[in-house]
Amino acid sequence: MTSLFFGGFMINYKELAKSYKTPLYVYDENKIINIMHEYKDNFISSEFNTKVLYASKALSILKIYRLAKENGLCADVVSAGEIFTALKAGMNPYDLYFHGNNKTREELEYAISNNVVHIVIDSLADFYHVEDVALKLNKEVSCLIRLNTGVEAHTHKFIVTSHIDSKFGMLIGSDDLNKTLELINKSKVVKLEGFHSHIGSQIMTMEGFYAAIDKLLKYLKSFNEVLSLNIGGGFGAKYTSDDKTLEIKDVARNLIEYTSSKLHDLNLKINTLMIEPGRSIVCEAGTTLYTIGALKHTPNRKYYFVDGGMTDNIRPALYQAKYEGYIVGKENADKIMVTVAGKCCESGDIIMEDTYLAPAAEGDLLVVKSTGAYGYSMSSNYNKALRPAVVFVKDGKPSLAVRRQTYEDLIEGEIDENI
Repeated sequence: MTSLFFGGFMINYKELAKSYKTPLYVYDENKIINIMHEYKDNFISSEFNTKVLYASKALSILKIYRLAKENGLCADVVSAGEIFTALKAGMNPYDLYFHGNNKTREELEYAISNNVVHIVIDSLADFYHVEDVALKLNKEVSCLIRLNTGVEAHTHKFIVTSHIDSKFGMLIGSDDLNKTLELINKSKVVKLEGFHSHIGSQIMTMEGFYAAIDKLLKYLKSFNEVLSLNIGGGFGAKYTSDDKTLEIKDVARNLIEYTSSKLHDLNLKINTLMIEPGRSIVCEAGTTLYTIGALKHTPNRKYYFVDGGMTDNIRPALYQAKYEGYIVGKENADKIMVTVAGKCCESGDIIMEDTYLAPAAEGDLLVVKSTGAYGYSMSSNYNKALRPAVVFVKDGKPSLAVRRQTYEDLIEGEIDENI
């Protein structure tokens, strides 16, 4: 089998490799649209407003922002670069929520001057920066305060974001939080919209979200205003057959039902409930296509070397992420244990360690599954590697979303003193 099954249509792997070269990121556009609608259509309530914010950092390109806009999603953005890209894609600045633990004044000026009014305040210092810029521009902003609930998701330590010493947010009841609220109450340009929480990433159960909602609503009870809550994202995606993920429609409905029940118990109202799925929208819709090069035996290991590596997928090196894949045309062959390594000059440049694949030959194509989140976003030019192209496939037809870099692109910003 030399074809890729996308949205009920067959796409030829060899043709993709010939047309766009490898490594190559390939996305099932139909799947992304379907997932966006699963969230949007099930995260609804008759008691309060709801918003689904696409978490940009998972994949921040023009194409994905256009899909978010077309399918009724807002977006969370964490830099001026993400804001620029979202606006270029035609998103309404009112639909963008600007996050970050160290937004620069330059970034804030860019955001607020472009009518991005939803700012997530991460610290007391962040408030001062936001207010200074808003006063300078004579514009009002609507702020959520990121709260550290102390709820820890059971995930890798590098992607847990809510333990008490986290770099993100302010602890409930802390002096910094109380001071920030006091200053917002006096501010002429910063208005309190509500509160935000994010407990981690790649979360496979609902209990952590429920615990965070409990703390947020209990805290909200002390306010006289009807405010909004953003309970973040981090919903898990399936990377390997061992991952036990939740159904998206169940996640969305459970969050609505649990929040509604707790609001009734507390005799409390909220304006809007928000979530921020990112990984779960694009991860499983994306694959990476590699060409196998050299094969190598060591005393204890058999290597398949590919024409990419940590430059297009740093997650295995960064936090030991696991993947599965297969050799195109050899899906049904008997498997052997191998390690798939990249071509970077780093011993840690491993894509799949001690995995099972069919016997391969030089020139075979390898598909690595579930690479749609954080592959392209975290890609680099380390070793002067070219960043791969990004292709979206819809109804059986591929279209280029990001062109493959050229060698000239690599030195575009460099200065040659001899010229």
